[in-house]
Amino acid sequence: MELVDRRTDASWLREQYAASQRRVCGLMAIAVSSYRYCTRRSDESLREKLVRLAREKPRYGYRRLQVLVEREGERVNHKRLWRVYREAGLCLKRKKRRHCVRVGSPRTALTGANQEWALDFAHDVIEAGRNIRVLSVVDAFTRECLALEVDTGFASRRVTRVLDQIIVRRGLPQAIRCDNGPEFTSRHFLAWALEWKIELRHIQPGKPTQNAHVESFHGRLREECLQMSWFANLFDARRKVSNWKAEYNEQRPHSSLGYRTPAEFARVALTQSYGKDVGSAHLENACGVSHFPTAPAAS
Repeated sequence: MELVDRRTDASWLREQYAASQRRVCGLMAIAVSSYRYCTRRSDESLREKLVRLAREKPRYGYRRLQVLVEREGERVNHKRLWRVYREAGLCLKRKKRRHCVRVGSPRTALTGANQEWALDFAHDVIEAGRNIRVLSVVDAFTRECLALEVDTGFASRRVTRVLDQIIVRRGLPQAIRCDNGPEFTSRHFLAWALEWKIELRHIQPGKPTQNAHVESFHGRLREECLQMSWFANLFDARRKVSNWKAEYNEQRPHSSLGYRTPAEFARVALTQSYGKDVGSAHLENACGVSHFPTAPAAS
């Protein structure tokens, strides 16, 4: 039992049985000085900083807020930060997950960028009541958001046009994971993948967890951008979604990457792949064409 819990129990014993401090401390096996100790340290500055950061990023938990606090030059123990975070009433409400046994085939471990891209659509509504769709393209290894295209509708040719733009800038992926939507199963999309020699990995119908990387990304997109923004029109939605994409890649700490940003993780992975003597040109183009496989010329 922790000292804090024993002190709480000792206080309860004193109130219930009117016992002395020495008596209850002897029963709870704690020193009297430890029971009487009152901290003189003030957490008010840390509380104000947490409240300010939580108002700016209302969907960030205490671990991401700790990263933001440390970026401002203050080193805080995570247990102290959690205590102040909880006392300030900043805890997020999470939906209770349903735990069930799932049996499936293991996925191939990814070891580098451009081995697999994940594609999917998110949906929202603008002020006029018109539905909009957001095409997301995510690198499954680096977690980088390669594209966030916003429009009222997407045909398969529009999807391949977005992918062509990414390939010119970044290089050719080995595989693409997507669902069985009409945009990803059309003849044009299948022919495009065959021409570029890209493996298409369609998930099973009704099993979005088989495309877990983009589903997790969409959870953050909805919580931190779509649900927190009011889109006046399509152009306003494109601007705000584009700003969030830049923040996601360059500023937002990612838990599965050791609380580094996707861009920072991509630079570190690039440095490790090329060795310690990596050239400055490669580092400057960490998300560019130089360190990725070059796309073949289209016939």
